[in-house]
Amino acid sequence: MCKCSKGAGVASDGDIGHLRALLTERGTSTVHLVLQDLDGGLRERRIRLADLERTIGKGTGFCDVLYQWDVGDSVFTPGPFVGEAIAADPASLRGYPFEPHAAWVVADFTGPSAAVSPRRLLQAQVERAAALGLTVTAGFEFEWLLYRETAESLRAKAWGPMVPFAPDNRCWDAISAAINADLIAEHHAILDGADIPLVGLGMELGAGCLEASLGATGPMAAADNAAFFKAATKAFYRRKGLSACFMAQPDLGAPGLSGHIHLSLTDSAGRELFRGPSATEPTGPARHFIGGTLALLPELAALPLHTVNAWRRLSPGNWAPRTATWSVQNYSTGIRAVLGDHPGARLEFRIPGADVHPHLGLAMFLAAGLTGLEQGIEAPPPVTGDGRLEPPPGTPPLPRDLHAAAEALAASATARRLFGDAFVDRFAASRFHEFDSLRRAVSAAERARYFEAV
Repeated sequence: MCKCSKGAGVASDGDIGHLRALLTERGTSTVHLVLQDLDGGLRERRIRLADLERTIGKGTGFCDVLYQWDVGDSVFTPGPFVGEAIAADPASLRGYPFEPHAAWVVADFTGPSAAVSPRRLLQAQVERAAALGLTVTAGFEFEWLLYRETAESLRAKAWGPMVPFAPDNRCWDAISAAINADLIAEHHAILDGADIPLVGLGMELGAGCLEASLGATGPMAAADNAAFFKAATKAFYRRKGLSACFMAQPDLGAPGLSGHIHLSLTDSAGRELFRGPSATEPTGPARHFIGGTLALLPELAALPLHTVNAWRRLSPGNWAPRTATWSVQNYSTGIRAVLGDHPGARLEFRIPGADVHPHLGLAMFLAAGLTGLEQGIEAPPPVTGDGRLEPPPGTPPLPRDLHAAAEALAASATARRLFGDAFVDRFAASRFHEFDSLRRAVSAAERARYFEAV
């Protein structure tokens, strides 16, 4: 049974004092206090620094409906909906680039809802790694599409055909990058203002497609960076009269959009466990981490693939991998192993889409991989061809959609041991609700196919 840690987002009076000192040192007068919902969205309360103690710790707190409603703010439980105390995490402090003298800080529930918190779920796995003498380093990589649309225009056309930004763009196109250099540079500056480290930011495959690689860091900071990256990116482009889309599959003609997770481990002696003399043969720890991830992926897939749309990306015609497979430097498999005797040795989890909930996706990858280490689960043979088309015999199939993934999660004794009954029950219920919310929806493509023919 998961014993969700009180180390993430739980602050003592001393922590509150430390947070106030950090905010004061930065010249902060306004705090945007953020909690994360089950779909990865950021919900916030804007407060003055003078009111910090009135809100966190023993203050007024936040309504626990946050883990009982969906992306459209419709509840999927009978309640009750009550206020719960929250605490802020001083380590999450970062700049707020849209308002002077302001900062973003992550908070979390300290009452019963703590058992459902995605951030605490990840922290429990980080502490599990630490108990094994391991330090985790992680980073995220996102693709997204830009459209010449606003909140008003999207609704006026009922989310119909959207006008792409940079329709002439090609993958890694230097001309598109030059044409849009000022806009991209301004976006980069906004991310700098939010203390989000970037390794790269530029054009990707398809009209209006961009990609960002976030810097590797500790796992909680990496997931926080990813969540703030998506929020800051969407806000920045909306302020420019554009819309950034992180759906995994925005439409049939669009490329599938990824949210890959990179991870490495270091032991207590400072040895990088995935780094070895061979560029083609993984180390023992890498084999077992891969083995655990792939063995558990079918029953835990609802965590990294938590939306209905996420499963549409795992379809023929996309670059996205769609099998529980691995390979060395092969982009068509579920895990890509970057091996060799160099500091970039790591494992890349390529199954998640751009809509991934950063904390849940990383928690699943880490939890499954650590299980492989603990139990000595061997990786299956690596794929040498196209892992999307010809997975090796015996490769466990992934669920067919979100409903099947939620069923697998709810039935998984391993998931309940790793994450706790409270989280599994609530999250599975939320995924069943999410699937049902679109089960009866009729798309324009269905009308075009059947309107006159049947």
